[in-house]
Amino acid sequence: MNKFTATITKIQSVENLNIVNFDFCSQNLSMMSLDLNEKVDVGCQVILTAKPTHIAIAKEFSGEISYSNQLDAKIIEINNGELLSSIKLNTGDATCESIITKNSSLRMNLKVGDSVTLFIKASELSIKEIIEC
Repeated sequence: MNKFTATITKIQSVENLNIVNFDFCSQNLSMMSLDLNEKVDVGCQVILTAKPTHIAIAKEFSGEISYSNQLDAKIIEINNGELLSSIKLNTGDATCESIITKNSSLRMNLKVGDSVTLFIKASELSIKEIIEC
């Protein structure tokens, strides 16, 4: 599981739906949630998580996309299996992993040292732990 330490900057709520915004190393992240712990508040520092299979990557990305979370990253390791590839990335002060198909890894000609954009849908990001409020 990927972990990102971030600070809550804004919470928008309508009925049960919450959109929570975070500052992660001066980059904006957002999370969509139906249930929100009552202790979660603006200014709290939290650990966010995202599954490796929920992180998409793009090389030389330009244009608009509906993914709320777009982070600049650098590839630090590539492990190609028979069907899947594990791509390890540095972004901000975190190291994370993206699991993609081996075909995608080869088609994109991914190499260690490449700069990429990683994408996480707001619905795939969650708060694992509140560090301090």
